[in-house]
Amino acid sequence: MLPEEPALAAGEAVVGSAGGTEPAAAGNTATVEAAPKADPLEQSIARLYGEPLLRMPTDLYIPPDALEIFLEAFEGPLDLLLYLIRKQNFNILDIPMAQVTLQYLKYVDQIRVSNLELAAEYLLMAAMLIEIKSRMLLPSRKSDVEEDGGDPRAELVRRLLEYEQIKLAAYDLNTIPQFERDFVRTQIFIEQSLTPTWPEVDAVDLQQAWLDLLKRAKLTQHHRISRQELSVREHMTSILRHLQSARFVEFGDLFDLAGGVPVLVVNFVALLELAKETLIEITQAEPFAPIYVRLAYSPA
Repeated sequence: MLPEEPALAAGEAVVGSAGGTEPAAAGNTATVEAAPKADPLEQSIARLYGEPLLRMPTDLYIPPDALEIFLEAFEGPLDLLLYLIRKQNFNILDIPMAQVTLQYLKYVDQIRVSNLELAAEYLLMAAMLIEIKSRMLLPSRKSDVEEDGGDPRAELVRRLLEYEQIKLAAYDLNTIPQFERDFVRTQIFIEQSLTPTWPEVDAVDLQQAWLDLLKRAKLTQHHRISRQELSVREHMTSILRHLQSARFVEFGDLFDLAGGVPVLVVNFVALLELAKETLIEITQAEPFAPIYVRLAYSPA
């Protein structure tokens, strides 16, 4: 037989599967069942570094500027002023200063609350608008009109037109496809060892290389020297015979250029030997004049 379970005392509760409680009669047997545990991931409101966050932290700080929404963003006072004019289809050459200035000041008041440093630049333009408006309300004298050139809005209109022109040009430039913004450049890596790349050779460089090769070939060529017997005495005799038929002979006429350098050298040595033995005379009329050769004078 199984041992009897201890009876509950009066006033104790019986826990059922539904999790409810009801009083138990004295002497009745109690049945206890565990309730299913809830998944912490399903009850978490967020995840922090991968861990489930079950309740909102009490020290969470959200800065006021984090929830601001800017519907219109302008690049400066001229951009805002041009926006107000174009949005309401005003003629830029005839700007209604009162209406535009009022709208401009409303926007400046909004940005002064959040960013005072940004509003300083817009306040300068606001002062300029108020000045133009006051000059248009005051009666103008003839001298003031001549100095200012007429309409007080002329300078502002000129600046707005120039700014609009530059802004449109910048927009057109921005539509041009830009590298790494609208397209990327395809790069292919190829092993150099697999596909050898040969350098390009210009025709002029090839011609110069060929000429250098010919020059080196001429420097290394072999010369065959043949022996030639030349007699100084024979050339001395030939010179004396030549001088006997003429009184004066020019120095260059005594040499045969066709014989080559060795013949010229021997002939010149023979001429010097004749002059040394006083058999001939070498004369010149004046400096840089032609040189003549004649037989030496011998008294009879």
